[in-house]
Amino acid sequence: MYENIGFQLSRLPRLWRAIIDERLAPLGLTQTRWVTLYHLWRLGDGQPQCDLARAIGVEAPSLVRTLDQLSRQGLVERRPCDQDRRTKRVFLTPAATPLLQRIDAVVREARGEMLAGLSEQDVATLAELLSRIEDNGLAIQARDAETQA
Repeated sequence: MYENIGFQLSRLPRLWRAIIDERLAPLGLTQTRWVTLYHLWRLGDGQPQCDLARAIGVEAPSLVRTLDQLSRQGLVERRPCDQDRRTKRVFLTPAATPLLQRIDAVVREARGEMLAGLSEQDVATLAELLSRIEDNGLAIQARDAETQA
């Protein structure tokens, strides 16, 4: 029974994103673009590029390409950081707002459908369990990094 948990945990995000991708395709958004916009919206304007890349889980050069595309679409702009001019901060443009509202509606609808049949308590328990699993994984990584150093 427990042998399949890792596989389930790896398949679920792909399935979740595939459903959202399909629904956002008519808006001309690729997964990398909508995920970037959505994370920036959730984290708040003015995120340093490196922090945004970490939050999304991509390498900084990959994010730069995506930000270039979003900038050409007029959805984001990058500005130098006041404290460190080597750092760029990312801001949403006013043109991004209606698109983000649509993305949010699609994400909320998909979330509701994916969590259908689960009570609020079930969802809270699931979130708690996933957090514990993530914490365990981070502890393992930290421990392994110490033993390799």
